Amino acid sequence: MRLSRLLIVTLLLGFVTGLPRIALSQVAPPPTSPYTVVVPVSDVSDAQRGQAFSTALGQVLTRVSGGEDLTGKAGYGDALQNAAGIVKNFQYQRGEGNPPTLTLAITFDQGAVQRLITGLGATTAGVKPPVLLVVRGADGKVLGKGDLGALADAVGKRGYPVSFADPSQLPDLDKLSTADPAAMSAISRLYHTGLVLLGDVHANGADWTLISGGQAQHWNAQGSGNDLLAGGGNTAADRLGQALNVIGATTVDGKLWVSGVHSAMDYANLLTVLRSDPSVQKVTTLGAQDDGLLLAVKAGTPLDGLAANLTAGGRLMQGSAHDGADVSLRWLH
Repeated sequence: MRLSRLLIVTLLLGFVTGLPRIALSQVAPPPTSPYTVVVPVSDVSDAQRGQAFSTALGQVLTRVSGGEDLTGKAGYGDALQNAAGIVKNFQYQRGEGNPPTLTLAITFDQGAVQRLITGLGATTAGVKPPVLLVVRGADGKVLGKGDLGALADAVGKRGYPVSFADPSQLPDLDKLSTADPAAMSAISRLYHTGLVLLGDVHANGADWTLISGGQAQHWNAQGSGNDLLAGGGNTAADRLGQALNVIGATTVDGKLWVSGVHSAMDYANLLTVLRSDPSVQKVTTLGAQDDGLLLAVKAGTPLDGLAANLTAGGRLMQGSAHDGADVSLRWLH
């Protein structure tokens, strides 16, 4: 059976140029737009709205530039002051509470943001996938969006969009905390990301686990309330930045092994993921063995940094080492 699958894939090599376009239409969009930000406001005055526009644009610029620090670029301050000029739409939202909270959801024009980043002398490095927040309270129940505002805000300010878990649609959290492949596959299907921040909040602190690249990082923190949540978000963003914001100085050539490729559709989707990464300049298939493919890749970033970015999307995770490959990954179903 495996031989038949490989023969199909091999025969399809001549049609590579047509496959990504077909597969692309089957890739689900991320759950939140990187060009939309929700910021708190104290009232509906012009002054508060203008400040919210500036704050939101700063977050969007960080997201779309792939986490690059643009604050020192000439023209950055002027861009924030004139943020209102590229707002596509905005809407006030009143939340529950006593007194009730007030937020402003702001969406910027995508083309204008990308032109602005280019004008600042940076690049649109590709929007990072959302960080899925899965936090359990002292009673063991998964906290909802309304309880995680400080955590989401801390992660969002560092340029990473977030999504929130549906407690009824989660794999076993103990398995997820070990980056179990089956659990990661479930997260990829349901939430379209490979970035997960797990938290267990207790009386005097929290236990945190960050899943990135199919690998788990664990740490503990002391504290309580919003400070504890914000601290967890900032630590997670620091760790993500070290892995995902790698900027290459030269072009790198290397070999990439990807296992778990069971069908022509897997192959097509794999190529789509690779070619969608802005640092990938060229991909060539060198050969196949069992359910794996050996690919030659030319990229503008070191291959370990490329692997980190590829696995963040949720369709790939780190795989077992393979002879002749610089980096080994595993395709998730």
